[in-house]
Amino acid sequence: MADFLGSVWWMIVSLGLLVTFHEFGHYWVARRCGVKVLRFSVGFGKPLWSRYNKDGTEFAIAAIPLGGYVKMLDEREVEVPAGERAVAFNNKTVWQRIAIVAAGPAANLLLCIALLWVMFVIGRQDYSATLGRTTGIAASAGFASGDRVLEVDGRMVDTWAEASMALTTAAMDRQDARVRVRDALDNERTRVLPLSQLPAGFDERQVPAQAGLVWQFWLQPARVDSVVTGSAAANLLQSGDLILAVDGQRVDSMDQVTPLVEALGKRGGPGMVEVERNGERLALELTPKPGQGADGKPQWLLGVGFQQGQAPAYDARQQYGVLAALPAAVRETGKLASDSLGMMRRMLTGHASLKNVSGPITIARVANASAERGVDWFLYFLALLSLSLCIINLLPIPVLDGGHLLYYLIELVKGSPLSERAMATGQFIGLALLAGLMGLAFYNDILSLVPR
Repeated sequence: MADFLGSVWWMIVSLGLLVTFHEFGHYWVARRCGVKVLRFSVGFGKPLWSRYNKDGTEFAIAAIPLGGYVKMLDEREVEVPAGERAVAFNNKTVWQRIAIVAAGPAANLLLCIALLWVMFVIGRQDYSATLGRTTGIAASAGFASGDRVLEVDGRMVDTWAEASMALTTAAMDRQDARVRVRDALDNERTRVLPLSQLPAGFDERQVPAQAGLVWQFWLQPARVDSVVTGSAAANLLQSGDLILAVDGQRVDSMDQVTPLVEALGKRGGPGMVEVERNGERLALELTPKPGQGADGKPQWLLGVGFQQGQAPAYDARQQYGVLAALPAAVRETGKLASDSLGMMRRMLTGHASLKNVSGPITIARVANASAERGVDWFLYFLALLSLSLCIINLLPIPVLDGGHLLYYLIELVKGSPLSERAMATGQFIGLALLAGLMGLAFYNDILSLVPR
């Protein structure tokens, strides 16, 4: 319940802040262009609070806090007295209307840069792109434990998340990735990760793992927390034991124990389990017993539970001085925009799954998780969401800012506004497209909540 309430709260805070900034962009430029603004509303529905300024604009906070709007004087919507026609939106030049409409997305873009600037000044903590273990095609390509990824296909990476995104992009394009690493001996090498060998239908959210790359911070030591009475480990293993090997196979983390025990059980007979206990290394003979795993399926078990430690300490930090943080924020904004537009292009061409489209449920969950990680990560989340609002609003879909900009560009070319009928048809098509997009987002959100 606490997670649910936290998710709802942080989503309201996030959307409220970003939408307010977006609408303020429209409002500010509209006033500079001499347009009369009737209402500036944060939220939809009945106003819970409102005040008027000296220009006659009503500033309101409404009951439904998932959006907002700026209502301008417009002859297409209300009857305008002759004395006020000059301050109506529809009577402004096409370039002024373009500026007013583009100001909302522009405000979100500027906010993204500002938030990233603050984040870089504070410093964002993260995990380095250091490998803890390699298997499969990554091991065959020469990647090894201790390698630190420095560059993927010419793109410099500082963290595991950046490296993962670059590798995912290459995998979606069915291309092998050239990866520059610094190995455990501090030598720099360039290796080719054959991502084109990933099977069709691979999970785009798990590309590094499916390629056999296990980041160092993922690894948790296999330290025993509890032993089940009557199990294979009863009277042999103790709480605090650190499992080092199973049947001659080295164990670096707890996630390796289950498959090794399963293999030992299928082989039959006892096997040696090596542990560290009070500074001593012991070899104990154990025979796994059949039972049921957490998923209810048959599984060979030792009968131990592992200590679930806290997240490991961060080993990377992105931080700049006040001046240097500005170009860093601009570069990061460009990188995020390129990734977002690239993902949209791949979804349209079928190179990326439509499962990547997410909606308010995912936004709420990520907002809560980011807030729990700290101010630096919440600022990053807000910046990414602000940029997403900018890009989405610029899509040439009627009812969005991009659709209105498309109308005005057509007006510039043909020398006169589109007919009321043409704009009404466009609005209908835009609403249908938007409804379909929202339906897909909700579907993906709900699907992500269903246990697999």
